[in-house]
Amino acid sequence: MPGQDWIEHAGELFEAAMFGGDLSALDRSDDALDAIEAPLSMARGKVLHVRFLNTREENSQELVLFERAAELYRRLGDASGEADASFWVGCWHQVVKGDGAAGRPYFDRSYTLAKSVDDRMTMSYAIRHLGFADRDAGRFDQARERLTESVTLRREIGFKPGEAAGLVALAYLSAETGDRSAALDHLDEAESVAEGCGAKAVLGWITDARTFMNS
Repeated sequence: MPGQDWIEHAGELFEAAMFGGDLSALDRSDDALDAIEAPLSMARGKVLHVRFLNTREENSQELVLFERAAELYRRLGDASGEADASFWVGCWHQVVKGDGAAGRPYFDRSYTLAKSVDDRMTMSYAIRHLGFADRDAGRFDQARERLTESVTLRREIGFKPGEAAGLVALAYLSAETGDRSAALDHLDEAESVAEGCGAKAVLGWITDARTFMNS
């Protein structure tokens, strides 16, 4: 049900309880309000995360919002929503706090939940960041497998900007493990994909990667 429909439904349930004496509507209104609050919490959390990426100024409210969304989606029985929220909780620990080990359980849960409902977009995010955790722990073969799976999932669903971003991650991993040729091949492919879908930010990442590898 679209957000506006949920709001209207909550209003109808309020009237049913207030004026119609249907007290069971109060329980039903909880689900309606949770369905409104959950995506709103997610959206606010994601905005704060992008602000962090640009300013590197931490806002603890980001974690509060993602944890609240995960709780609401779990209450609603929305596995895809909970998977997405769990990923972002993990991302807060890994990216904002620099603690990949703390983020891993959330990525694991996100991937498992997303896989149970064939949410390949969220699967691609969760497995990507599990790959980053493996890389940081020196498990390079495992990291490569996970990052490759993320790229494959994104190709399958036509998520071109994400595919390009995934290829950049593989390029850095290849460079880190001494395979410069593979790294440059990944960057060439990433550039082709990013140009084709107009992913200007990713093109900037590719330029940065080439500069890093030539330094």
